[in-house]
Amino acid sequence: MTGAEGPSYTVDDALVALGFGNFQILVLAYAGVGWVSEAMEMMLLSFVGPAVQTAWSLSAHEESLITSAVFAGMLIGAYSWGIVSDKHGRRKGFLITATVTAMAGFLSALAPNYLLLIVLRSLVGIGLGGGPVLSSWFLEFVPAPNRGTWMVVFSAFWTVGTIFEASLAWIVMPKLGWRWLLALSSVPTSFLLLFYKVTPESPRYLCLKGRTADAINVLEKIARVNGRELPSGTLVSDHEIELQKIDNPSEDDRLLSPRTNEVEDPKEIVSNLGGISSLSVLLSPKLARSTLLLWAVFFGNAFSYYGLVLLTTELNGHSKCMSHKLQTEKSQDVSYKSVFIASFAELPGLVLSAAAVDKLGRKLSMSTMFFMCCIFLLPLIFRLPEGLTTSLLFLARICITATFTIVYIYAPEMYPTSVRTTGVGVASSVGRIGGMICPLVAVGLVHGCHQTAAVLLFEIVALLSGICVMFFPLETMGQELRDNVQV
Repeated sequence: MTGAEGPSYTVDDALVALGFGNFQILVLAYAGVGWVSEAMEMMLLSFVGPAVQTAWSLSAHEESLITSAVFAGMLIGAYSWGIVSDKHGRRKGFLITATVTAMAGFLSALAPNYLLLIVLRSLVGIGLGGGPVLSSWFLEFVPAPNRGTWMVVFSAFWTVGTIFEASLAWIVMPKLGWRWLLALSSVPTSFLLLFYKVTPESPRYLCLKGRTADAINVLEKIARVNGRELPSGTLVSDHEIELQKIDNPSEDDRLLSPRTNEVEDPKEIVSNLGGISSLSVLLSPKLARSTLLLWAVFFGNAFSYYGLVLLTTELNGHSKCMSHKLQTEKSQDVSYKSVFIASFAELPGLVLSAAAVDKLGRKLSMSTMFFMCCIFLLPLIFRLPEGLTTSLLFLARICITATFTIVYIYAPEMYPTSVRTTGVGVASSVGRIGGMICPLVAVGLVHGCHQTAAVLLFEIVALLSGICVMFFPLETMGQELRDNVQV
């Protein structure tokens, strides 16, 4: 584009010109390790709870609290790290989260009693709450045309983490016990700390903060590694372009862009804001509908996803409604085998996401998958043979993995750069509430021999989530990321 002072370009223009190359592959690998780490820490909850319950003679409620403590920590962390990264940078955000997760995760393995284990797992949750920071950081390096596909590839690291953790548990738990599983599961996070110094800051964040020279340095590094050239001219932010349009509106601008006079004041859009101010932007008239619907979908997604993970063990061999003899015969084997098999459901879920997200769009893909999940769960209101139960949970998990993948693509695309990680972080926090309630309510129903009520609860949550998706005001497929708040 050409302005009064010569040609100029935005970060989006630069990323499109530079393409998705070796630089983005390195960024993907680094962020992906963080995603593997989070998936492993979440998946181990399926194994550690029952093992600790047996070792320390805990009640069912105390066992559920081990899982809920992690989600309670994530509730705090997801909100806090989003604000930190919007204010102080993406790099600082995930440095702190990786440090907290690695240290608390390892120390959990050494916990001498139940109370300290709960405290340390809560700290792990606080660290894990920084997951949205890594996804937003990676997203801001990806060119708009193929952003959906590459975000699905990024989500594949979660699946790698779940399968790896299920495999690790199957090998480690019978011989070495739950403490070794906790210790080994904390190792991947340490890799984030080892390579932290070479990670770049997001050029979009730097540009928004007025650090144009630093943004250009990062873009030049991308250009060198990818073997491409930056566009000619001056790097400008979206906000500067909007102001330029207001100062020098052409006739075409007046006819085609009637909303340019609604650009936010920089004081409102730059997230040098405190947490309360950032939250007020998310709930402002322009974003309130999207934000509230997104919260509902994140809640439903987390409730359903973690519920399906936990139900895989609860419905196959761990239900107290079975005879004691049958339960004893099956419990040692079914837990690992069923969770391991169900973990592979995430692979076709990712393939479905990749196929649909840039063709059908974010909204249609998500709503369809939610409704399909309801269909596969419905037969589970009856007690079925183990093989059929595992198959239906497998199919339901394919669908819920697809919706989880797509909502993590949609959420950062929906928000402007100034509040992107805060917006995704708060939505993720609401999701953590769903994850926190799930083991206490839904799994508790299964323990109390109320399988039909538990499954119907998942049905209702998934159905309402799919309906909420249909009411999202924006379809972000193929759209450039915004830097400021617009209608």
